[in-house]
Amino acid sequence: MSGEGKRYDASDIEVLEGLTAVRKRAGMYVGSTGERGLHELVFAVVSEAVNDVLTQGAGRVDVTLMADGGVRVTDDAPAPPFEAPAAGDIGGPGLEPRLATLYAGAGPGDRNSVYVGAFSLGLVVATALSSRLTAEVRREGVRRAQEYARGVALAPPAAVGSATGTGKTITFWPDTEIFETARCSFAVLAERFRQVAFLNRGLEISLTDERPNGQARLERFRYSDGVRDFVAALDAEAGGSLHPDVIGFQREDPRMAGTMEIALHWGGRDAEGVRGFANGRLTREGGTHVDGFRDGVTAAVTAYARERGLPAATDTGSIADRIGRGLTAVVSVKLDRPEYLGPIRGLLGNTEVRVCVAEAVHHHLGAWFEEHPERAEAVVGEIVRTPV
Repeated sequence: MSGEGKRYDASDIEVLEGLTAVRKRAGMYVGSTGERGLHELVFAVVSEAVNDVLTQGAGRVDVTLMADGGVRVTDDAPAPPFEAPAAGDIGGPGLEPRLATLYAGAGPGDRNSVYVGAFSLGLVVATALSSRLTAEVRREGVRRAQEYARGVALAPPAAVGSATGTGKTITFWPDTEIFETARCSFAVLAERFRQVAFLNRGLEISLTDERPNGQARLERFRYSDGVRDFVAALDAEAGGSLHPDVIGFQREDPRMAGTMEIALHWGGRDAEGVRGFANGRLTREGGTHVDGFRDGVTAAVTAYARERGLPAATDTGSIADRIGRGLTAVVSVKLDRPEYLGPIRGLLGNTEVRVCVAEAVHHHLGAWFEEHPERAEAVVGEIVRTPV
């Protein structure tokens, strides 16, 4: 290709300042300008609320799909001030920087961070990609609010009345100049909020639909037994239950700089259902946490079968191929430094996680086998005798 007559210099470079870049390239920040991107916009706001709530160990987040097309997200977390803290003060950024500055999210970026969506840019994407956004803080007996229009603050934060309790409310209207649709799927949001509640015991999330031409709905999600409840629900939905016990445990391991929470159950189905999560994200392609889980189950089943002289007990490879028959499991790890392979973060790559998870599963499952010999005999016997 000839460059004759054509020159490229600094005058051809377009510099996008502030939130203009987010508005002009919305797909880069929420994945698409279709329904999937719209849901990511909601997830970004809910992520901030969930992370703020979990700083106190538990709490509540209420999400409402409003009749006029807006989305309201309210939490009861210790409310941040609007302004950034003074130099030397402890705590994260104030609410105003989180609304108006890229990469100023509330999450610390470690095992204590929960990611509801695939992206993690925080409230600022909602500020940029909404035709209108209002933020309200209830703090120290006062309600303060601020309003934005397409990424621009209309006025500084101001007191608007008295308040009881604490928390914040973010209400936003997705910009129809950017998104192909402004109507969220209740089912998609509800399924993801349900997962987040399972993965963070003590957290309560509600979803209310007030929109016209639809069924008025309210669903609440809160699970005291965490991923054990998750596995029980998945197994019930699949119509299984040969052995009613759900085996579950939690463990911290400094070698992987994080924690794991794992639950599993063998039911009466042929299909396998193992789901992996890393810092709340569903890892659709699996990764080292799921590989470690399979290693640990194989080791525990093999050891038990060999001790009792069960058929095929010497063929570890064959047992590894069989353990998934009728198995439902959730493998959730929360890491200070999660490493993902690929741009969509669907595959966890931390190498140390595999060994840590495998050892923990082998230990806890082996102990369960010893404590429940009759049920262990039924489970392991079925595995070693089932044709591959």
